[in-house]
Amino acid sequence: MQYGICLLSIVPLRSQASDESEMVSQILYGEHFKILEERAKWSRIRVAFDSYEAWISNKQFQKIEEAQFKRLNEQKPQLSSDLIEYVTDENGHLMPIPIGSVLNATNHFKHIFEGIKVSGKKPKPELINSALLYLNSPYSWGGKSPFGIDCSGFTQMVYKLNGYKLKRDAAEQAKQGEALSFIEESEAGDLAFFDDKEGVIDHVGIIMNDNYIIHVDGKVRIDRIDHSGIFNADLRKHTHQLRVIKKII
Repeated sequence: MQYGICLLSIVPLRSQASDESEMVSQILYGEHFKILEERAKWSRIRVAFDSYEAWISNKQFQKIEEAQFKRLNEQKPQLSSDLIEYVTDENGHLMPIPIGSVLNATNHFKHIFEGIKVSGKKPKPELINSALLYLNSPYSWGGKSPFGIDCSGFTQMVYKLNGYKLKRDAAEQAKQGEALSFIEESEAGDLAFFDDKEGVIDHVGIIMNDNYIIHVDGKVRIDRIDHSGIFNADLRKHTHQLRVIKKII
Protein backbone atom coordinates (compact mmCIF):
# COMPACT_ATOMS: atom_id res chain seq x y z
CA MET A 1 0.00 0.00 0.00
CA GLN A 2 1.22 3.52 -0.84
CA TYR A 3 0.25 6.81 0.79
CA GLY A 4 0.09 10.48 -0.14
CA ILE A 5 -0.52 14.00 1.13
CA CYS A 6 -1.80 17.18 -0.52
CA LEU A 7 0.70 20.06 -0.37
CA LEU A 8 -1.26 22.42 -2.63
CA SER A 9 -4.08 24.71 -1.49
CA ILE A 10 -7.08 22.99 -3.12
CA VAL A 11 -6.92 19.96 -5.43
CA PRO A 12 -9.88 18.46 -7.35
CA LEU A 13 -10.91 14.85 -6.84
CA ARG A 14 -12.57 13.35 -9.90
CA SER A 15 -14.96 10.51 -10.62
CA GLN A 16 -12.68 9.11 -13.34
CA ALA A 17 -8.98 9.30 -14.21
CA SER A 18 -9.28 12.32 -16.48
CA ASP A 19 -9.07 16.13 -16.26
CA GLU A 20 -12.37 16.19 -18.16
CA SER A 21 -14.13 14.02 -15.59
CA GLU A 22 -16.60 15.38 -13.06
CA MET A 23 -15.13 16.90 -9.90
CA VAL A 24 -16.85 15.02 -7.08
CA SER A 25 -14.89 16.49 -4.16
CA GLN A 26 -11.73 18.33 -3.24
CA ILE A 27 -8.77 17.72 -0.98
CA LEU A 28 -7.25 20.63 0.94
CA TYR A 29 -3.70 21.38 1.98
CA GLY A 30 -2.33 18.84 4.47
CA GLU A 31 -4.97 16.15 3.98
CA HIS A 32 -3.52 12.64 3.66
CA PHE A 33 -4.77 9.46 2.02
CA LYS A 34 -4.14 5.89 0.92
CA ILE A 35 -3.35 5.19 -2.73
CA LEU A 36 -5.60 2.33 -3.85
CA GLU A 37 -4.58 2.21 -7.50
CA GLU A 38 -1.80 3.98 -9.38
CA ARG A 39 -1.70 4.69 -13.11
CA ALA A 40 0.72 6.69 -15.24
CA LYS A 41 -1.01 10.04 -14.63
CA TRP A 42 -3.70 9.35 -12.04
CA SER A 43 -4.21 7.58 -8.72
CA ARG A 44 -7.38 6.38 -7.04
CA ILE A 45 -7.25 7.33 -3.38
CA ARG A 46 -9.16 6.88 -0.13
CA VAL A 47 -9.08 10.03 2.01
CA ALA A 48 -8.10 9.26 5.62
CA PHE A 49 -10.57 11.72 7.17
CA ASP A 50 -13.82 10.40 5.67
CA SER A 51 -12.85 7.32 3.59
CA TYR A 52 -14.02 9.05 0.40
CA GLU A 53 -12.67 7.45 -2.78
CA ALA A 54 -11.89 9.30 -6.00
CA TRP A 55 -9.16 10.01 -8.55
CA ILE A 56 -6.37 12.57 -8.15
CA SER A 57 -3.71 13.74 -10.62
CA ASN A 58 -0.27 12.39 -9.80
CA LYS A 59 1.11 15.90 -10.38
CA GLN A 60 -0.86 17.28 -7.45
CA PHE A 61 0.26 15.31 -4.41
CA GLN A 62 3.36 13.98 -2.73
CA LYS A 63 3.92 10.42 -1.55
CA ILE A 64 4.67 9.75 2.13
CA GLU A 65 5.87 6.73 4.06
CA GLU A 66 3.46 4.41 5.87
CA ALA A 67 4.94 5.45 9.24
CA GLN A 68 4.07 9.10 8.59
CA PHE A 69 0.60 8.18 7.40
CA LYS A 70 0.03 6.32 10.67
CA ARG A 71 1.38 9.24 12.73
CA LEU A 72 -0.99 11.63 10.99
CA ASN A 73 -3.88 9.24 11.65
CA GLU A 74 -3.07 9.17 15.36
CA GLN A 75 -2.79 12.94 15.77
CA LYS A 76 -5.63 15.37 16.36
CA PRO A 77 -5.88 17.49 13.22
CA GLN A 78 -4.63 21.05 13.62
CA LEU A 79 -6.61 23.21 11.23
CA SER A 80 -6.28 26.72 9.85
CA SER A 81 -9.18 28.81 11.11
CA ASP A 82 -9.19 31.95 8.94
CA LEU A 83 -10.88 32.03 5.54
CA ILE A 84 -7.49 32.38 3.87
CA GLU A 85 -4.05 31.96 5.39
CA TYR A 86 -0.56 31.36 4.01
CA VAL A 87 2.22 28.86 4.40
CA THR A 88 5.79 29.60 3.38
CA ASP A 89 7.52 26.72 1.61
CA GLU A 90 11.19 25.73 1.96
CA ASN A 91 12.11 28.10 -0.89
CA GLY A 92 10.49 31.05 0.86
CA HIS A 93 7.48 31.18 -1.47
CA LEU A 94 4.05 32.01 -0.09
CA MET A 95 1.10 29.73 -0.82
CA PRO A 96 -2.51 30.55 0.15
CA ILE A 97 -4.47 27.86 1.96
CA PRO A 98 -8.21 27.87 2.73
CA ILE A 99 -9.93 27.48 6.06
CA GLY A 100 -9.88 23.88 7.30
CA SER A 101 -6.45 23.06 5.86
CA VAL A 102 -4.50 20.53 7.94
CA LEU A 103 -1.25 21.74 9.47
CA ASN A 104 0.13 18.65 11.21
CA ALA A 105 2.80 17.95 8.57
CA THR A 106 4.11 21.49 8.01
CA ASN A 107 7.32 20.96 9.98
CA HIS A 108 8.06 17.69 8.18
CA PHE A 109 7.94 19.45 4.81
CA LYS A 110 9.77 22.55 6.13
CA HIS A 111 6.71 24.71 5.64
CA ILE A 112 6.09 27.64 7.97
CA PHE A 113 2.61 28.59 9.20
CA GLU A 114 2.20 31.64 11.44
CA GLY A 115 -1.58 31.91 11.60
CA ILE A 116 -4.12 30.66 14.14
CA LYS A 117 -4.69 26.93 14.51
CA VAL A 118 -7.73 25.16 15.96
CA SER A 119 -7.87 21.60 17.24
CA GLY A 120 -10.19 19.34 19.23
CA LYS A 121 -13.91 19.35 19.91
CA LYS A 122 -15.75 22.65 20.42
CA PRO A 123 -19.11 23.30 22.13
CA LYS A 124 -22.12 22.82 19.87
CA PRO A 125 -22.99 26.57 19.60
CA GLU A 126 -19.63 27.13 17.88
CA LEU A 127 -20.95 25.27 14.82
CA ILE A 128 -23.05 28.28 13.84
CA ASN A 129 -20.12 30.69 14.24
CA SER A 130 -18.09 28.48 11.90
CA ALA A 131 -20.97 28.20 9.42
CA LEU A 132 -21.32 31.97 9.21
CA LEU A 133 -17.72 32.26 8.03
CA TYR A 134 -18.84 30.68 4.75
CA LEU A 135 -21.84 32.99 4.24
CA ASN A 136 -22.20 34.02 0.56
CA SER A 137 -19.60 31.48 -0.62
CA PRO A 138 -20.67 30.39 -4.14
CA TYR A 139 -22.13 26.97 -4.79
CA SER A 140 -19.80 24.58 -6.61
CA TRP A 141 -20.50 20.86 -7.07
CA GLY A 142 -17.79 18.94 -5.19
CA GLY A 143 -16.40 22.08 -3.55
CA LYS A 144 -15.09 22.35 0.03
CA SER A 145 -13.72 25.90 0.24
CA PRO A 146 -15.04 29.48 0.59
CA PHE A 147 -14.39 29.91 -3.15
CA GLY A 148 -16.85 27.17 -4.06
CA ILE A 149 -18.68 24.67 -1.89
CA ASP A 150 -21.60 22.25 -2.08
CA CYS A 151 -24.19 21.48 0.58
CA SER A 152 -22.53 18.41 2.11
CA GLY A 153 -19.05 19.87 1.72
CA PHE A 154 -20.30 22.84 3.75
CA THR A 155 -21.72 20.77 6.60
CA GLN A 156 -18.66 18.49 6.63
CA MET A 157 -16.23 21.42 6.83
CA VAL A 158 -18.21 23.20 9.56
CA TYR A 159 -18.26 20.06 11.68
CA LYS A 160 -14.59 19.36 10.92
CA LEU A 161 -13.56 22.81 12.15
CA ASN A 162 -15.26 21.98 15.44
CA GLY A 163 -13.65 18.56 15.88
CA TYR A 164 -16.36 16.25 14.50
CA LYS A 165 -16.38 13.86 11.53
CA LEU A 166 -19.11 13.76 8.91
CA LYS A 167 -19.14 11.66 5.75
CA ARG A 168 -18.74 13.48 2.43
CA ASP A 169 -22.16 13.07 0.78
CA ALA A 170 -25.54 14.17 2.13
CA ALA A 171 -27.09 10.69 1.85
CA GLU A 172 -24.22 9.25 3.90
CA GLN A 173 -24.37 12.04 6.47
CA ALA A 174 -28.08 11.27 6.89
CA LYS A 175 -27.12 7.84 8.24
CA GLN A 176 -25.20 9.43 11.11
CA GLY A 177 -26.59 10.66 14.42
CA GLU A 178 -30.05 10.41 16.03
CA ALA A 179 -33.27 11.23 14.18
CA LEU A 180 -35.60 13.78 15.76
CA SER A 181 -39.38 13.44 15.49
CA PHE A 182 -40.24 17.13 15.32
CA ILE A 183 -38.49 20.31 14.24
CA GLU A 184 -39.28 21.75 17.69
CA GLU A 185 -36.87 19.19 19.20
CA SER A 186 -33.94 20.50 17.17
CA GLU A 187 -31.13 22.73 18.39
CA ALA A 188 -28.82 25.08 16.57
CA GLY A 189 -26.17 22.91 14.96
CA ASP A 190 -28.40 19.94 14.15
CA LEU A 191 -28.58 18.85 10.51
CA ALA A 192 -31.70 18.95 8.36
CA PHE A 193 -31.89 16.66 5.32
CA PHE A 194 -34.09 17.07 2.25
CA ASP A 195 -35.11 14.70 -0.54
CA ASP A 196 -36.16 14.87 -4.17
CA LYS A 197 -39.38 13.61 -5.76
CA GLU A 198 -37.99 10.06 -5.82
CA GLY A 199 -37.24 10.17 -2.10
CA VAL A 200 -33.45 10.39 -2.55
CA ILE A 201 -31.72 12.63 -0.01
CA ASP A 202 -29.95 15.30 -2.05
CA HIS A 203 -29.59 18.31 0.25
CA VAL A 204 -28.48 19.15 3.80
CA GLY A 205 -28.25 22.29 5.92
CA ILE A 206 -27.51 23.37 9.46
CA ILE A 207 -30.37 24.35 11.78
CA MET A 208 -30.08 27.77 13.41
CA ASN A 209 -32.14 29.33 16.19
CA ASP A 210 -35.67 30.67 15.65
CA ASN A 211 -36.53 28.41 12.68
CA TYR A 212 -33.73 29.52 10.40
CA ILE A 213 -31.34 27.32 8.43
CA ILE A 214 -27.97 27.99 6.82
CA HIS A 215 -27.34 25.95 3.68
CA VAL A 216 -25.99 26.12 0.13
CA ASP A 217 -28.41 27.02 -2.66
CA GLY A 218 -26.64 29.09 -5.29
CA LYS A 219 -24.52 30.37 -2.42
CA VAL A 220 -24.28 29.82 1.32
CA ARG A 221 -27.42 31.56 2.55
CA ILE A 222 -29.85 31.76 5.46
CA ASP A 223 -33.52 30.87 4.92
CA ARG A 224 -36.55 29.94 6.99
CA ILE A 225 -37.35 26.30 7.76
CA ASP A 226 -40.69 24.77 8.77
CA HIS A 227 -42.33 21.34 8.77
CA SER A 228 -42.56 21.38 4.97
CA GLY A 229 -38.97 22.34 4.31
CA ILE A 230 -36.94 25.42 3.35
CA PHE A 231 -38.81 28.62 2.51
CA ASN A 232 -36.82 30.98 0.29
CA ALA A 233 -37.98 34.54 1.01
CA ASP A 234 -36.44 35.86 -2.23
CA LEU A 235 -38.45 33.40 -4.32
CA ARG A 236 -41.40 33.41 -1.89
CA LYS A 237 -41.77 29.65 -2.06
CA HIS A 238 -40.55 26.39 -0.57
CA THR A 239 -37.48 25.13 -2.41
CA HIS A 240 -36.54 21.93 -0.51
CA GLN A 241 -38.74 19.22 1.00
CA LEU A 242 -37.80 18.25 4.56
CA ARG A 243 -37.05 14.56 5.09
CA VAL A 244 -35.43 14.24 8.53
CA ILE A 245 -33.53 16.19 11.18
CA LYS A 246 -30.54 14.50 12.78
CA LYS A 247 -28.76 15.31 16.03
CA ILE A 248 -25.09 14.52 15.44
CA ILE A 249 -23.73 15.87 18.75
